[in-house]
Amino acid sequence: MAEVFDPATLAFYQSEAPVYVTARPDAPDAHLATFLDRLQPGASILELGCGGGRDAADMIARGFDVDLTDGVPAMAAQAQAYLGRPVRVMRFDELEAVNAYDGVIANAALLHVPQAGLPEILRRVWRALKPGGLHFASYKTGGHEGYDEHGRYYNQPSPDDLERAYLAAGKWSSLDIERYLGTGYFSKPSAWLQIVVRRDMMG
Repeated sequence: MAEVFDPATLAFYQSEAPVYVTARPDAPDAHLATFLDRLQPGASILELGCGGGRDAADMIARGFDVDLTDGVPAMAAQAQAYLGRPVRVMRFDELEAVNAYDGVIANAALLHVPQAGLPEILRRVWRALKPGGLHFASYKTGGHEGYDEHGRYYNQPSPDDLERAYLAAGKWSSLDIERYLGTGYFSKPSAWLQIVVRRDMMG
């Protein structure tokens, strides 16, 4: 079975959580905000890899019912302290929910899943969505899979790679990929892909 998480990357975030959360931009992600506009008020959202809780704070303020998770205990603790609400420690491969959420969000999170294991994680995302539910994710792109200078693994998919991984995971009624320039750790410029997919109503 393909590896579905990278221990070195999890170890980085466990040791660097307090530094990482202060290095992230403070403003809510504009791409995520556009996605949230597509959800009904009060929709149930699962956030995978919530980090320090910046995006979650915006979702909560907008009235969504947010289930917060992160695969790193230290990062979950940072988010819990920031938001004042529980954050579950859960790796992506531990997601077992079925037909449970109107939306699943993984902003700059699934980009750390080993490339060969990504379809398995996406199958879990597909299964967790209600029929007709929406999923948003963002990935760094434009390079080769491997480790950055901080020791973190990135899968670095091309648009075609990403489309293949999602189509292997389940049946979607729509699949939209957008390329853009953004920032990463310590605001380093990067090329990114945003994907928004809708689980098929009949799937």
